[in-house]
Amino acid sequence: MVATVTTFITRYATSGGGVRLAVKDLIDMEGELTTAGCRAVADRAVPAARDAACLAGARAAGARIVGRTNLHELALGVTGVNPWYGTPVNPLDPARVPGGSSSGSAVAVATGEADVAYGSDTGGSVRIPAACCGTAALKTTWGRVPLDGVWPLSPSFDTVGPMARDVAGLVVGMELLEPGFAVAETTGVTIGRLRPPADPLIDAAVDMALAISVWPCIELEVPEWDLATQHAGLLLVAEAWESNEALVARDPDGIGVDVRERLALGSSFDSATVKSAWAGQRAWLHSLDVLFERVDFLVTPTLTIFPPELDDGNDLLVARCTIPVNLAGVPALALPVPTRGGLPASIQLIGPADSEELLLAAGAWLESAVAAS
Repeated sequence: MVATVTTFITRYATSGGGVRLAVKDLIDMEGELTTAGCRAVADRAVPAARDAACLAGARAAGARIVGRTNLHELALGVTGVNPWYGTPVNPLDPARVPGGSSSGSAVAVATGEADVAYGSDTGGSVRIPAACCGTAALKTTWGRVPLDGVWPLSPSFDTVGPMARDVAGLVVGMELLEPGFAVAETTGVTIGRLRPPADPLIDAAVDMALAISVWPCIELEVPEWDLATQHAGLLLVAEAWESNEALVARDPDGIGVDVRERLALGSSFDSATVKSAWAGQRAWLHSLDVLFERVDFLVTPTLTIFPPELDDGNDLLVARCTIPVNLAGVPALALPVPTRGGLPASIQLIGPADSEELLLAAGAWLESAVAAS
């Protein structure tokens, strides 16, 4: 297998007037191979017997599936670089990473090849590529969208969510994932602003967007944030090892070096360390419950740096503000906001569980306010 494919692993010819939908190639489609972006999986794949459950709404609505998108192998990586299928080209700057793991999904909507894309998000995998490519993404509440027929990475954190160029596209995506979905009518919210160390241009862009929104904003100190990041990272790779141990044993050479090393890290933690991290998750959930009694949403940058160049992509591992969200299982919205530099920043709105309706209403308000400024 030669790494010549980029945005899509498989493309389909379509016609008609339905929404053009791109599907990450770890979501089963009846009669099609699921590769998870991995040679070890692709070499033994057989056509799926049925669609993944999350495709039911799209099928019923007559969505046109334009292709199965490329990804960071096994969904375990932040860069979007794939040794088997090539790397989707970041439309903002080809020298920079597209972000992962849902790299092809972000590029497909950014370039107009799809109206909506489905991605998965376990530690930031729809929000990171959206931030890198200047698009929008919604990480859904854990358990809200069914995962039957989706290749597992870390089942305690895995989610499926929509990606699009703007909030309107995300709403369409949620309507496909969850027929009957409707955004909330209110957009009046109170914001808790968190300030992880970030590039000054990115910090200023987030502050400017919040100022334009005219939402009440409270500066918050959340000392548990860094510890939640550590616990989430540990638990994610520990579960990723459990999900992929048999695959590594059967065909280690069919897995790229970076992913194989990350899986090996997941195998190295003893049970006491993992148990302690789960206790940390419970403490983090309590901390967020307290915060959400004061504010409707927490706001951070999605990434604290601009998308790095291809050789430095793993800098995103420490620049993502996404993974504590997955530890809590709550939803989060990533939206591009302009900066005084050449690349957009991305603002992340984090809400309590099952607040997607209000998140998207607030996102639409923020998006329109910024566009009008």
